[in-house]
Amino acid sequence: QVQLVESGGGLVQPGGSLRLSCAASGFTLDDYSIAWFRQVPGKERKRVSCISSIDGRGYYADSVKGRFTISRDNAKNTVYLQMNSLKPEDTAVYYCATDLRRPCLTTYSYWGQGTQVTVSS
Repeated sequence: QVQLVESGGGLVQPGGSLRLSCAASGFTLDDYSIAWFRQVPGKERKRVSCISSIDGRGYYADSVKGRFTISRDNAKNTVYLQMNSLKPEDTAVYYCATDLRRPCLTTYSYWGQGTQVTVSS
């Protein structure tokens, strides 16, 4: 059974940092791409980053490029999203997702429950 569990969200001041974790079970994480999405109320969910299992590279939305870093620890079957220089507009519920395919995609079948990130002074 595929399961994704996010953690690490919280309240942080502008300019601060958080590291989100996505713990995977039911499949071998390094065989497939994993993406991070975020969603604010009333808006569609948007992909912010993805790590491909083809080349191991991280891909980023322009809005987070240079501030966020995606990585994975295959031994722990966990993907991380390191978020630095956070801005109020980064406030959202963050989800990790997989479609059990190797390349980064735009649609995904399996989702975690989400973790809230709030950037506010």
